Amino acid sequence: MSALAGLKVADFAWAVAGPQVGRMLADFGATVVRVESSFRLDSTRQQGPFHGGSYDPQRSAGFDNCNANKLGLTLDMTMPEGRDIARQLALWADVLVESFRPGQMAKFGLDYAELAIENPGLIMVSSSLLGQSGPHSSFGGFGNIGAALSGFQHLTGLPAALPVGPYGAYTDLPAPRFALIALLAALDARRRTGLGAHIDIAQVEAAAALLAPEIADAAATGRIKPAQGNRDVAMAPNGVFKTSGEDEWVAISVRSDAEWVLLAELIGGAALSPSYLTLAGRQAQESALEMLVAGWAAGQAAQQLEDRLQAAGIAAHKVAAPADVMADPHLAARGAFIRLPHPELGETIFEAARCDLSETPAEYIRPAPSFGRDAAAVLGGILGLDAARIAALEAKGVLQ
Repeated sequence: MSALAGLKVADFAWAVAGPQVGRMLADFGATVVRVESSFRLDSTRQQGPFHGGSYDPQRSAGFDNCNANKLGLTLDMTMPEGRDIARQLALWADVLVESFRPGQMAKFGLDYAELAIENPGLIMVSSSLLGQSGPHSSFGGFGNIGAALSGFQHLTGLPAALPVGPYGAYTDLPAPRFALIALLAALDARRRTGLGAHIDIAQVEAAAALLAPEIADAAATGRIKPAQGNRDVAMAPNGVFKTSGEDEWVAISVRSDAEWVLLAELIGGAALSPSYLTLAGRQAQESALEMLVAGWAAGQAAQQLEDRLQAAGIAAHKVAAPADVMADPHLAARGAFIRLPHPELGETIFEAARCDLSETPAEYIRPAPSFGRDAAAVLGGILGLDAARIAALEAKGVLQ
């Protein structure tokens, strides 16, 4: 039996941070109903990347990745009938996941306090940029804004240059991991007490927790760590160096003075200078050191350079392009990517669950839903509506 078999989830979340929670639950056996709109599109349906390279919200690989294994239902939540169906799902569910701006669920008639009166065991996970309370809770935005608010953009980029920020909507990535831990704890508490909970995940706070050393240092000493590119306080050199191939690079990290001696012997020449033998000496002339390593790496092929460095015991790896990741034999052996038949695409590829459970492994049953794909299964099979009622909802435009 799957680890979460029997768990019922109403997934009203959108973008990445919220839907990833439902996706992880679905991978381990929960019945997850993904509610969306076909005219107010989920941002991942719009951003792609798109199978075939042309814009089509029904062919977004990003949406597929966040919503595989889920059942799909489209609802017009601006209509009373749509809100009524949504409420029925919320009362059916053990877990409700949402990622709207705080206050929106109440406008839909899905406020947790009200739902808990009829469904006291309900656990609601609310994922938002700044949380459900506080003076800035109504401030909306995506994970790129969250990266700025949580401190990451101050730390990324080159010294004295404009901040570049971590790639993408960064806070969408750590937030669902925190949410899942809290949710599993709430499920355990409900098993013992019968009572649910409202879990408030602030994406900015989740991401800021990953900067604990920098925040603690600032609190204790008043020092504000600056952006320093790839450089590291404990390693030198520590960077990414261009090799002879077109747009091919190798990341190299020298973690100790002993490792530097090994690298210096491979490079030869000026690298053998006694002034480089200590970390302090290398960091005192780090720009010159990096130019030295860069000049040496530029004349070598990336894969051969990676092999030489690893054989010498130096931390190094070729910078992998997306195609390299897909072809990686180690990831393939671990089943890191799942391929499933898709009715429109022939096949879809998405990430596997991020953990392996030996006794109750993840299962991959269906690709992400197309618009309204599972309306009959959800409305008839889960909510018990008869065919005439479903047809009337369809005719009125509620199921879109």
